[in-house]
Amino acid sequence: MMSRRRARKLLMLLPIGILAITIFGLGVMSLWNWLIPALFGGKLITFWQALGMLVLSRILVGGFSRPRVVHKWEQLTPEEREKFRTAMERRRCGEAGCAPA
Repeated sequence: MMSRRRARKLLMLLPIGILAITIFGLGVMSLWNWLIPALFGGKLITFWQALGMLVLSRILVGGFSRPRVVHKWEQLTPEEREKFRTAMERRRCGEAGCAPA
């Protein structure tokens, strides 16, 4: 069962998500309707077609799987993770050296 805290967070993020989807959809629709007919003689598209294009491009280009970096990180042993953290800290601090965070 979902906790109250998680439900409250979801209710706060839901309008933000809807707003973001709307903005991206309107952006794609506006850009398409501004450029494609003038450049290539294409047809105008609706908001829903623009959202469909966003979903299709996500499937074709990005997929819906988790990012590879997260997957690779999960495959590392604790020793490999610590070795990676140490190497990144050295790279961040450079030659001068700095106190670990």
